[in-house]
Amino acid sequence: MSSRKLVNFFFKTLFIGGLAGLLTSFFVKAEDYSQFLNPFDFMELVGLLIFFLGLGLVFAVVSQTGFFAHLFLNRLGLGLFRSYWPTIQILLIAFVVFDLVYFPYRAAEGEVSVLWFMLMSAAILGYGLLIAWIKAKETKRRAFIPALFLMVVMTTIEWIPGMRTEGTDYAWLMIIPLLACNTYQLLTLHRLHNSDASEANKSKKEKPANV
Repeated sequence: MSSRKLVNFFFKTLFIGGLAGLLTSFFVKAEDYSQFLNPFDFMELVGLLIFFLGLGLVFAVVSQTGFFAHLFLNRLGLGLFRSYWPTIQILLIAFVVFDLVYFPYRAAEGEVSVLWFMLMSAAILGYGLLIAWIKAKETKRRAFIPALFLMVVMTTIEWIPGMRTEGTDYAWLMIIPLLACNTYQLLTLHRLHNSDASEANKSKKEKPANV
């Protein structure tokens, strides 16, 4: 992949994370916006917009770090465990899905129904299955499990700081940009590789034959 495309990939991911964080804040932090709308305070409102945009950008960087760590981890796993690596990934996915219910429920000390944590875990798994299916459809069938691993396991690891905060506001402000950025990176990387291959083949065809 050329450096130009890599830089473009990086900044587009940043843009998606920042936008996702900002849009999420309109719903999650609506009361913060309302206090500067009535009475209207332009400077405070702009400051709030910049804050949540910046927060989304930070989460986009976290997503990018996790994504490239996943690429390295996947290669390492294939090298160490070979044909057993997909099975290990499935076990780790199941473990994380269970943990998304068990540990937050224990931390809530019974104040929140376990049903909500089960729905949260099922939603992340369901979304991961959808994105992994799209990835496998656009590339190869064996890409399904690594894609699901990224969307469930790596996203959850990246989300840990958000889950440790009090309340759910910052948990939502973090998980939406993470999912948006991981989805974009996962479904875009192979397209960049395909475009590079197409350009290379095109240049070979256009190269004049030696006389």
